[in-house]
Amino acid sequence: MFKSLFMAGALAGSMASALPGFGALSDGPEAQLFPRATCSGNTASTRSEWCDYSVDTDYWTEAPDTGVTREYYLELTDVTVAPDGVSRSAMAVNGSIPGPTIFADWGDTVVVHVTNSLTTSNNGTSIHFHGIRQNYTNQNDGVSSITQCPTAPNDTITYTWRALQYGSTWYHSHFALQAWQGIFGGIIINGPATANYDEDLGMMFLNDWDHQTVDELYSTAETSGPPTLDNGLINGTNVYGDDDSTTQTGYRYNVTWTSGTSYRLRLVNAAVDTHWKFMIDNHTMEVIASDLVPITPYNATVLDIGMGQRYDIIVTADQADVADNFWIRAIPQSACSDNDSTDNIKGIISYTGTITTPTTSAYTYTDSCDDETDNISPYVSKTVDSANWDELESASVSKNTAGLFKWYLNSTSMLVDWASPTLESVINGNTTWEDDDAVIQLDEANQWVYFVIETTLAVPHPIHLHGHDFFVLAQGSGTYSSSITLNTDNPPRRDTAMLPSSGYLVMAWETDNPGAWLMHCHIGWHTSEGFSMQFVERYSEIAAITDNSTLTDTCDTWTTFQEEYSIEQEDSGV
Repeated sequence: MFKSLFMAGALAGSMASALPGFGALSDGPEAQLFPRATCSGNTASTRSEWCDYSVDTDYWTEAPDTGVTREYYLELTDVTVAPDGVSRSAMAVNGSIPGPTIFADWGDTVVVHVTNSLTTSNNGTSIHFHGIRQNYTNQNDGVSSITQCPTAPNDTITYTWRALQYGSTWYHSHFALQAWQGIFGGIIINGPATANYDEDLGMMFLNDWDHQTVDELYSTAETSGPPTLDNGLINGTNVYGDDDSTTQTGYRYNVTWTSGTSYRLRLVNAAVDTHWKFMIDNHTMEVIASDLVPITPYNATVLDIGMGQRYDIIVTADQADVADNFWIRAIPQSACSDNDSTDNIKGIISYTGTITTPTTSAYTYTDSCDDETDNISPYVSKTVDSANWDELESASVSKNTAGLFKWYLNSTSMLVDWASPTLESVINGNTTWEDDDAVIQLDEANQWVYFVIETTLAVPHPIHLHGHDFFVLAQGSGTYSSSITLNTDNPPRRDTAMLPSSGYLVMAWETDNPGAWLMHCHIGWHTSEGFSMQFVERYSEIAAITDNSTLTDTCDTWTTFQEEYSIEQEDSGV
């Protein structure tokens, strides 16, 4: 077996500096160009090919056996940063925000060692590999209270999984609100693509940002509702203040393009509570993947991106005769949340390398928090069988007896214990669950589950399911009824989809992956306030695929730490 070792360090283009006061258009870091892994037949004009495989290969049932292990070492630390020129405390991965990108080829084995050095904040942690199916590797899903106890400060945990999918995704903490305190980074799994392009620009993260910490903001969210955030970042940087202001701080993300070249960008909505509309002035995007699912390409000038979602796009640099510099725009949608810098979360594309303030105009759009569902057709076609099991859950919110907002699914608000993860309960033979564990058992193998979530509240929610790409059978406004037509013929499939405001979402998946799998709203406040549930899938098979000693060691270390420092759990546990 070939083994490739990577010390994943801070990357250029990350938010590594803690110094405030950069000029608005100073020479900030440009996007690094990561060369695509080579594979026989995969060239700029034949991206559909990949060694003995291609984009036509059904990656659900077949993947290359590369024999390669990619090994990464990540260290989580407390830091002070100023991504928009305003200093505040945060957390980082290997000293940077976003953290380093994990690279692998389709079929590789990925090993990630995570050391918790959060000794200033005294936080536990876990790392979730968002969208990675973890096929028969549930223990490596990285969810506190579900698949593990939190990793204590000064402890290290190792995650191992196969890259059975290909495309773009991200890793992030799944402990409290750490993902939006800075603990996240990209994952690129090289493979074929459904359209050709010349260069791969790698990840492009879209984050909302505030000058208070997320823990401070959560206090507001719990008592008064969602807070208004100060700003947003593109790949970890932005300005704060208007372009004509002498007090503007920070610098904008910028990148230089060569006219005539086509570029692949891997967009991630890594926001805590912002739905983006993304555009590049005067340019058309060719969309080739949604989440980790290759799709039949379609063109768009404006792209909706919900929290947790990813889109791979190709943009051709064909506008040099129009201007030298163009705005990249990430526009928060006020239909979902508020931001004080709505019109100022922007980056710059330059055709000359001389960065000046663009004078280009945005495309027209309607403020909304929609999904791209109508445009998405998975390239590898699949159909959905009739349901063997179905469930309807209603989402609601109310204040508890302490005056704090909590979210409920069918009157249950999740509250699980850091020190007693679901996986440990299964291994110990537990077959009963407390109501606030929010467990649904799916015991039979290879059965089709139809799951409906609906809400009467005028708040959209990005719903994320672990362990599966689910099929989106229907989305719409109003109350779900059996008269609604379900799309079972190659419907969109992905790991994160929008529950419309005052509407419903119908999901389907097959019970083909034993484990304890979390499903939750990807709005950070809502997850912490209990908008989650879990599916214990194929209970009888879980113990045999779990390393009990690793689970126990992590829990023992966490319990000792929690008792010594009197750490109290103040959220849902996930």
